[in-house]
Amino acid sequence: METFFQQIINGLVLGSMYALVALGYTMVYGIINLINFAHGEILMVGALVSWTVISALSGSGLPGWALMLIALGCAVLVCTTLNFLVEKIAYRPLRNAPRLAPLITAMGMSLLLQTLAMIIWKPNPKPFPLLLPTTPIDLGGPVITVTQCVILGATVMILATLMWLVNHTKLGRAMRATAENPKVAGLMGVKPDFIISTTFVIGAALAAVAGLMWAANYGTVQHTMGFMPGLKAFTAAVLGGIGNLAGAMVGGVLLGLIEAIGAGYLGDLTGGVLGSHYADIFAFIALILVLTLRPSGLLGERVADRA
Repeated sequence: METFFQQIINGLVLGSMYALVALGYTMVYGIINLINFAHGEILMVGALVSWTVISALSGSGLPGWALMLIALGCAVLVCTTLNFLVEKIAYRPLRNAPRLAPLITAMGMSLLLQTLAMIIWKPNPKPFPLLLPTTPIDLGGPVITVTQCVILGATVMILATLMWLVNHTKLGRAMRATAENPKVAGLMGVKPDFIISTTFVIGAALAAVAGLMWAANYGTVQHTMGFMPGLKAFTAAVLGGIGNLAGAMVGGVLLGLIEAIGAGYLGDLTGGVLGSHYADIFAFIALILVLTLRPSGLLGERVADRA
């Protein structure tokens, strides 16, 4: 039973990171019907920028939490600027093109960002410093680290803030109007180009936070680290219902739990021979089942019909 509760904790931490990245996918898709496959690389850039800043300030004497906040600020700045430029240069000219064109462009942008990161930061994995206390907190059997507590707390606050922003602010109303019909929204005084760019910027900020979380939790960074989390986050968005913010959150957490519990059960079943290395299979089995039984996702796809 203790092992099961430990898997629950690990799954919630993993799922919260998936949820942050999945929100970027689902927000962009909900407004312009684009799957931004380069979004996982934004997470990677955020993690590598955080590593660079922390390494540069390692001898400054600042406490670990201060280093993390400074690194997070720099990562958010770089990632939001990068995603803004990606949208403006790579996606905006193709907004009215056949759907296959921006999809191929997104894949190409993913490879481009990976290659640029490899050139800038070199291909070798880099250890991420331990900035917060490493002594685990005993929960009566299961344990949780301070880093994991920070990840869970920050994720809850960020998700609550995002839901408030989208549902109860003028910007959120403009985003929902643009998703419904950008041409009519433009006639009502909304600037669709600005709203779309803002959506990319918000998604990039969430990915930057997830990148720092991922690096702090797993202790390593490299130029290919964004591919699998990005793919899993897309799976989470589809699982919950692409275009549905609540669905992205539910899908991310659910996917993390499925992976953690499934890998733990497989490890116990095989005596430790199989386990965490085969966790990916559970995510994609869940995706296949959902697409087969409920193609719109668990909470339903929320995308306006612009026909």
